[in-house]
Amino acid sequence: MAEVLLVHHAMGQTAGFHAFADELREAGHTVHTPDLFDGRTFASIPEGIAHVEQLGFDHYVEVGARVAADLPENLVYIGFSFGVVVAQNLAQTRPGALGAVLCYSFVPVEAFGSWPDGLRGQVHGMDADPLFTAEGDLDAARELVDSGAPVELFLYPGDQHYFADSSLPSYDAAAADLLTSRVLAFLGDRGAPLP
Repeated sequence: MAEVLLVHHAMGQTAGFHAFADELREAGHTVHTPDLFDGRTFASIPEGIAHVEQLGFDHYVEVGARVAADLPENLVYIGFSFGVVVAQNLAQTRPGALGAVLCYSFVPVEAFGSWPDGLRGQVHGMDADPLFTAEGDLDAARELVDSGAPVELFLYPGDQHYFADSSLPSYDAAAADLLTSRVLAFLGDRGAPLP
């Protein structure tokens, strides 16, 4: 089974975030869920982003690196939206990464150097989500896929951003179920075989 570092979105560690982590654990994976906001949650994406911007994205990238330093190298990194910044940076820069699953967002690869040879990944987003499609994330993800990297891009019909968080009004059960099944299949391929 895989060992995962799962990074929350800008609204913090919501009940839906914890539910997703629990699904991965129920499938037998080890899941680390560091709280980068020290217990704070926010009622909206803009409120959460405003909180992030007080200290800056670079601050949270550094916090993520400190958290990861206490964990094994052979991790799969999963991030949701804001958490993609942290997860993608670790996947691209920390030795031993086994995979990257990037949900709702994607950072241009060059922001963190280059995509490691052979690093498998998944990018998930809705095809009409303006935060994903109109701000360059989708184009950057397509560029990586088109480069031949072993990364899959999954688009879901709809315009919601946090569509897999079961505790939020943006939740889309059908899309969330499909995302979860794809992530579990990916983790099954990334982990060590059961004894």
